[in-house]
Order: sequence, then C-alpha cells, then structure tokens
Amino acid sequence: MNLRFLIPFFDTDAQDWAAEARWLRWLTFLWLTIGLAVMFSASFAIADAENGDGLYYCKRQAIGILLGLIGFNLVVHAPLRYILGLADWLLLLILGVIVVTLLPGVGTLVNGATRWLVVGPFLVQPSELIKPFLVLQGARIFGQWDRLRWAVRLTWLGIFCVVLVAILLQPNLSTAALCGMILWLIALGAGLPYVYLGSTAGAGVLVAVLSISLRSYQRRRIMSFLNPWADPQGDGYQLIQSILAVGSGGMWGTGFGLSQQKLFYLPIQYTDFIFAVFAEEFGFVGSLLLLVMLVAYGTLGLKVALKTLNPVHRLVAIGITVLMVGQSLLNIGVATGVLPTTGLPLPLFSYGGSSMIASLLAAGLLIRVAREGSEAKVVPLHQEELDRSGRSPLRRKFNRDEGAIR
Repeated sequence: MNLRFLIPFFDTDAQDWAAEARWLRWLTFLWLTIGLAVMFSASFAIADAENGDGLYYCKRQAIGILLGLIGFNLVVHAPLRYILGLADWLLLLILGVIVVTLLPGVGTLVNGATRWLVVGPFLVQPSELIKPFLVLQGARIFGQWDRLRWAVRLTWLGIFCVVLVAILLQPNLSTAALCGMILWLIALGAGLPYVYLGSTAGAGVLVAVLSISLRSYQRRRIMSFLNPWADPQGDGYQLIQSILAVGSGGMWGTGFGLSQQKLFYLPIQYTDFIFAVFAEEFGFVGSLLLLVMLVAYGTLGLKVALKTLNPVHRLVAIGITVLMVGQSLLNIGVATGVLPTTGLPLPLFSYGGSSMIASLLAAGLLIRVAREGSEAKVVPLHQEELDRSGRSPLRRKFNRDEGAIR
C-alpha cells in the first residue's frame, strides 16, 4: 500500500475525484481544524488545573485524530463492496465489546454510566465506534430487503434491537435513540412499507417512555429542560450556564480563547457543551457560519445520495449524512436549551478518541460513496477515434461479427 494514502493533506489522487468528493474532503478538514482549535480553547484552563498541563486533552485528542485520519484514508481508497463485506463482522465484534461493558467490574463507571472500557491509558467508548458500522449494515440489509429471506431479515432486525438495548442498558438513552433514528431513516429511504415503519416508531417511543419512567435522573433532565431555573444550583445548573455562555457571545463573540463560562462555571465544557464555548467566543455570526457549514455538508451528502445508482450505496450516504449533521444539530439543540440535556458529542469538535475515530470513518465513507457514484458515468469517445461514418472502431468490429447472422 502506498504510504501517502495515510497522509490526507498530501493525497495527490484527490484532484481527480468528483466535485462532491473533493468538497466533502475539504469541508471535513475545515470542520476538524475548527473543532480542534475550539477544543484547545475549551479544555486548556481545566486541563491545567486538573493535570498541570494545559495541552493534556489536546495531546490525547491528537492521537484520536491520527488514528481517525488513517482510517479515513483507508476507507476513502478502499472499494465500498469490500467495506460492506466486513460491516457485519465488525458490527458483531463491537456489539460484543458493548455487552462486555455491562459486566460487573469490567466496564468503567463515569458520571453514572458504564459506557467505557479502559485500554492502557485510554478510555474506549464502543457505543460511539459502532455508529458507522451500524449505518453500513443497516444500508446493506434494508437496501436488499426484497431479495432477502424472512429468516435473514428477522435475524438482523433482532441484532439491531440487541444493539439498541445494550446501549440503553449502559445506560445511554441519547445514543440509543440516535442509532434507532438512523436505522429508521435508512429503512424509510429504502422504501419499506409504512406499516413496518409506523409500528417500529411506536415501539421506539414506548421504549423511550419506559426508560424515562424507570430512571429518575432521566426524568429530572426532562423537568430541568422545561424549567432549569426551578433548580438553578442542581439539575438546572448545567443548562443555565450553557445558555449564559451562548448569550454572552452577543453578535461577534468575546474572541478566541476569551470565554468566561469555561473557567469552571460550565461543566464538561470540552465535550457535550463545547458548542456553548464556541458560541461565546465567536458569537451569533460564528454560530451562523457553523450552521451554514453543516447545511453545506448535508446538502452535499444528499446530492451524493441522489446521484448514486446503487441502492445500498445511496442508503449509506443517507445514513452518514444523518449521523454527522443530525448528531451535530442535536448537540447544538442541547447547548442552546432547545432539547433536553443528553450525552451526545459534537462530531469532530468534542473531546473523545472514540467519537473522533467514528466521525472520521463516517466522513470517509461518504466521500467513498461520492467517488464511486461518479465512476459509473459513460465517457464519450474522442472525435478522432470515430471513423468517417461516425461509428467507433468497437462498433465496426461488432458489425463485422454480427454480419454472419444477418
């Protein structure tokens, strides 16, 4: 393998890609660069206070970015049929790791949830890593739904349910809900009957209501979202500080690195609420430009899906677009008080190696679909290759061959 494939900024093959693939590539790098800068600003003060090194989180994030970019380039240069062929095994492997986190004494408890495994000096969150492979396998199953036997259909529907239940038991309602919505939208894009889609949506809502009913902290999150000032020093504290940060940015922001709320007022400011720091430092204008970038990314993703002839590849493009843009909008909605507080990271912004690797793999998959979707075009022959009668040499040979059966 050519080692330059592992260095994305020096990949000279990119100049020959389709326009959508090139634009998605540079949007991904822009998104990643802005995210790293904001994460540096949001984490420096608390990293210095807790670890004596202001760059502590940035150094660890750089490792996730390096691994993610290697995966990104491998995906971009690998035929999609090979990647789809591995999707089921990788999905089952990561599902097994998620189940392992539920075992007593194995999963690492952080903020009341066992979503992580300790691997050396790092925490690995398998529920983040499974997202791109869930998209791939969902597209593979729903894209070939009419060709599959009911035994295969029911088997994979059961596996998808096990994935969602395992994530829900960690507990991680927000990630389980996001994965469920992605699968549902892929099935919708595949044209499955509305009876199946409606019954699945109803079952999903019932499971969410049941989870909220059984877990008091989830109920408190809903109540604090509706009126955070009812308990400003308790359940509503996090959301109030986030709203204060967003509002403090004004039109133009306080300036890069000059957020006040990140100075030990806003909790987990470099992960789930990193958008609040961004909004405070770059203001309404910066936030609007970030939304414009997300709209541009989503538009390109949907354009890729519309241009792709292969139904499975089309569903991959739809699923990845929903994952990247939809998760970003959910995170922004939480930080601005539009949605209840959840634990969803902002892709390519929030601190976390697992989230970074999963996001870069997803971005690479969308670019790969864009590349393969443009390679099926019919290229006209050059004029000099046509003979005087206007027919190509291939056409003349075909006519000579068929002359025997005229």
